[in-house]
Amino acid sequence: MPNQLRRFWQHYRGARGVVRELVTIALCVGLGSLVMPCLIYATGRLVLGPYAHGNLFAMWRDFLAALTAGSFAAWFIVVGPYLLVWLLRGGRRLLHN
Repeated sequence: MPNQLRRFWQHYRGARGVVRELVTIALCVGLGSLVMPCLIYATGRLVLGPYAHGNLFAMWRDFLAALTAGSFAAWFIVVGPYLLVWLLRGGRRLLHN
């Protein structure tokens, strides 16, 4: 598996333009829809206690229902990692000028 990750990283670093941006979007949306809800669940469980509707999968099901209903908060969670990438790019550009 590490060899596959290394090859993917080399391919990503070598990609330019639309291909690189599409891969970045796909990774960020995957992170926002799979990892972020898990982190939110874990943080909420530590700070607030057990989730009222059940376990992690119940929370993820509620999250997906909110996405399909068009919840701004749910979509912000999904798009958040990509927005962070844009903020980091902008900060890097400001520092290098």
